[in-house]
Amino acid sequence: MIDFDDDIILEDERVLLRPLQQSDLIHLKTFALNEPETWTYSLALPDSEVKMRNYISKALDAREAEEAYPFIVFDKLKNTHAGSTRFYDINWHHKSYSLGYTWYGQDFRGTGLNTHCKYLQLKYAFEDWHLERVEFRADNRNSRSIKAMKNLGATAEGVLRSNCSAPNGRRDSIVLSILKSEWFESVKPLLLNRLKAE
Repeated sequence: MIDFDDDIILEDERVLLRPLQQSDLIHLKTFALNEPETWTYSLALPDSEVKMRNYISKALDAREAEEAYPFIVFDKLKNTHAGSTRFYDINWHHKSYSLGYTWYGQDFRGTGLNTHCKYLQLKYAFEDWHLERVEFRADNRNSRSIKAMKNLGATAEGVLRSNCSAPNGRRDSIVLSILKSEWFESVKPLLLNRLKAE
């Protein structure tokens, strides 16, 4: 079981994920100010400095309430911060959580960074926390994110129709998942082979 007071650091040769802090606004506000397309499918729409500050504050409030564990992502190859991701909807009784609120600046998309991040997060989920299931959700129109999750080995389970509020109305959310057995049998070897091939 996670101790929300502990600092979880996930790291390999390419990426460092460390706990998000309010002071990280200085690293993330450039994405809020200069990359509006990043927020096309975002539920939070942190597209200004004020909104990004609030986005970080809400993420930290969720950690304080033991509902989520947000990270900032640092790309070692480019030697700069790339975006954010988090564990959320953590359910210890059912041994499951959701992995999401993941976004990267445009210079980091399609570079392999996400594979490194997700490998570290999934490994932690299944091998340190001994969870049985990791769930992903996305706007059903977000083909880039859906493709990325399927490329990780996630299985699409279905679409929740009009299941949540979005800045421009209601949204349909696709649900995907990876089970513990799938992690050890197919997903982990797939991701390791992909990382070795870089």
